[in-house]
Amino acid sequence: QDNGLGIKDAQLFAETFSRRLGVNPEHAVLAYEDAMYYLWKERRLAVNADVFNSDLEDEEERIRLARVFEQGLDSPVGCLLPLMHQWWNDVPCWRSGHWPVRSENLFLIPGDSPMGLRLPLDSLPAPVTGEYSPVPVVPFEETEALPDYEQLSQHTAFQRTAHKSVGRVQHQVLQRAGGGGVLEKPHRETPPDAEVPAYNAGIIRTAMCFEPREGNLHIFMPPVDRLESYLELIAKIEQTAEELDIPIILEGYLPPSDYRLKHIKVTPDPGVIEVNVQPAQNWQELVEITSGVYEDARHSRLGTEQFDLDGTHTGTGGGNHIVMGSYTPHDSPFLRRPDLLRSLIAYWHNHPSLSYFFSGRFIGPTSQAPRVDEGRRDATYELQIAFEQIPEKGDVPPWLVDRVFRHLLVDLTGNTHRAEFCIDKLYSPDSATGRLGLVEFRGFEMPPHWQMSLTQQLLLRALVARFWNKPYQPNLVDWNTSIHDRWLLPHFIQQDFEDVIEELYEEGFPLEASWFEPHYEFRFPFIGEIQNRGIHVELRTAIEPWYVLGEEPAGGATARFVDSSVQRLQVKVRGMSNGRHILLCNGRKIPLHSTGTEGEFVAGVRYRAWQPPSCLHPTIPVDEPLVLDTLDTWVNRSIGGCTYHVGHPGGLNPGTFPVNGYEAESRRAARFFKMGHTGGPKSIPEDEKNALFPMTLDLRRNRGIV
Repeated sequence: QDNGLGIKDAQLFAETFSRRLGVNPEHAVLAYEDAMYYLWKERRLAVNADVFNSDLEDEEERIRLARVFEQGLDSPVGCLLPLMHQWWNDVPCWRSGHWPVRSENLFLIPGDSPMGLRLPLDSLPAPVTGEYSPVPVVPFEETEALPDYEQLSQHTAFQRTAHKSVGRVQHQVLQRAGGGGVLEKPHRETPPDAEVPAYNAGIIRTAMCFEPREGNLHIFMPPVDRLESYLELIAKIEQTAEELDIPIILEGYLPPSDYRLKHIKVTPDPGVIEVNVQPAQNWQELVEITSGVYEDARHSRLGTEQFDLDGTHTGTGGGNHIVMGSYTPHDSPFLRRPDLLRSLIAYWHNHPSLSYFFSGRFIGPTSQAPRVDEGRRDATYELQIAFEQIPEKGDVPPWLVDRVFRHLLVDLTGNTHRAEFCIDKLYSPDSATGRLGLVEFRGFEMPPHWQMSLTQQLLLRALVARFWNKPYQPNLVDWNTSIHDRWLLPHFIQQDFEDVIEELYEEGFPLEASWFEPHYEFRFPFIGEIQNRGIHVELRTAIEPWYVLGEEPAGGATARFVDSSVQRLQVKVRGMSNGRHILLCNGRKIPLHSTGTEGEFVAGVRYRAWQPPSCLHPTIPVDEPLVLDTLDTWVNRSIGGCTYHVGHPGGLNPGTFPVNGYEAESRRAARFFKMGHTGGPKSIPEDEKNALFPMTLDLRRNRGIV
C-alpha cells in the first residue's frame, strides 16, 4: 500500500526519534545517490541507447538507471542517524555524532539494496587507539527478566538491564586502551563543532536509516549488542510513529541472540519456505507449535508435500531439522554430559535405519546430512578413538565436546554444517552465538502430516532420555560397503528400526512400531505386486544415493549437478523354492538373499532411469522398462512376471505436475503391469557376483551377459 510518504516525512521522523532517544537531532543527515557514478554509467552507453526503454541488454542495469534518473540525482534517498549503544561506568547510554566524509554530502554505494546496506563505511576514518569497541555477550552470563513496555517507554536511556557486569568489564577495557571519564547523564548532547572528550573520540560506525520507498517509510535497524538496547529502539520507534501518525516498515539487523526472546523466522529458500520456530519447553508446547505451523501453512496455501511428474509422492525438498538443547548453554544436556552426544552418534552409526528412515531422497557423502562413515574409509576408526576421549564421570569443560567431534562431524569438504549431527551452535570457538549448547539433527525430511513430525520428535526425546539414564557404550560396527547395499533396502531398514523400538520398550519407553508405518509407506512407496503359483513378488522403491558431480559450465557460470539418473527398487519374494525358482530382471539373475523367514527372499535392483547429459557414465542407456520373470528351472520357462515403466508406457509423459493425490496415484498405477513376462524357453543366466554389493543387481554393469 502506497501511503504517499516522502523524504520530508523521513527527516521529520528521524529528528523526532532522535529527541525521544536523547541524542542530537542535528546528527541526522540526508543521504544521496552517487551522481558522478551514474553520470559516468550514462556516458558509457551507446549513443542511441535510452535508459527509459529496453535498449540495454542487462535488464537489471536498465531498471536501476531508470529508477535513479526518474528519482533525480539531486533528490535525497533517505535520512541517516549515526547511532550506537554504549556503556560507561555501569551506565548505558546512546551515542550519536557526525560522519566525517570527504564530500559535502553523504553519498551511498551504488546499488538496489536498502540504504542501510549501502552506507559508505570505508570512507570513515580508520579506528584509533582507545576507540570504543563493543564487548560480546557471554552466553553463560546470568540474566534477569526483560523489562516491560512501560519501563522501556519511561526512560530516555534504558537504566534497568540484565547485563550490569558488562558495564564494569567495558570500563576496564577502555581504561586499558587509554579512555577515561565519567558520564554525568546517559547522553550529553554535543554541538557538531564542539571538542569531544577522550572517551568519545571514536567515530560512530553504525547507523539507523529512514528511507521512503514506494510511498512507505522503511526504517533500517542498526546492529546492537544487547537485546535490551534493541527493544528500547523498537519502543522509541513505536512512540514516534504514534506521535506522528506515520506507519513504518522495519528492516535491517535482527535483535541479538537471546533465549529470553521467542521468535519465528520465515525465510524464502529455493522451492520452499523455511520456517524456524521458537523452542518448546515441554511436550504440550511442542504439539501446539508443530500442529500450528502445519495449519498456518495450509491456510496460506502452502503444502507440506509434493508430487513428481511421474506421480511419486515426495517431501517438499526441505528439511525437518530438529534442534535440541536448553534455554541457556550451562543447562544444555550435551555440555553437562558429553557422553550423551557420544551415545547418540554411536547409536545412529550402529543403527543405519535412523539415518535413512526419515531422510529425503538426496542422501550420500555429498548430501546435506551425510553419515560419518559415508565420506571417509577410516572415519569409523577415528570416531572410536574420539569416543575414548570423552570421560565417563566428573566435571567436563564445555569446550571438550566441540574439540573432540568438530573435525569428524563434517562432510567431504570439511563443512561442519552439512553433517548428520551439526554442532555449529554447541560450543563453537568462532563467536558467542556459536556457544549455545545446541545440537541440530539434520537427517530428517519434512513429513506430510504434523503427527508424523511429532512421532519423529518423540523418538528423539525418548532416545535422549534413555542415554541420559544409561549411556550407550558398544563398539562401532564397520559397515564398509554394506551401508550402500543392504541398508538401502526397505526390508532391512524396517527390521533395524523395529530393533530400535524394542530396545526403547525394554528401557521403559513404550513406543510402538505401528506409529511409524506412515513413515515407512512415505519413504518407501509401494510399486506393485504379483502372485503366480503361490509365489508372491512385491516391488517397493528403495533408497539410492545421489552424488554431486564435478564442475561444469552452465549459463555463463560454473555449476555442479546432482546425478539423480539412477534409481533403486527392492524385490521381495515369498513362497519361492530356492532350488527350483529364480527371479530375473531384464533377463539377468537377481541375487536374492534369504531374510531368515522360510521361503522369503529380498534383493535390490539398481537401474538407469533416464539419461541426462550430466551424469555418471553418460554413455550407458536407459534400462527401462524393467521386466521381471519368475523362472522355473525345472522346465526353463517363465511362469509369470510383471513390467515396470519409469515413464508413461504409451509415451504420454505429462508436462505438468499432478493437481492432487488422486491424479498422482493414477500416474503411478499406469506405470506397473501385472503382465509382460518373457515367453518361450529361457536359458538359466549366469550368477553375477558383486563382492562389494552382493545384495544388489546393478543393470548398468556387465550388459554383455544378457
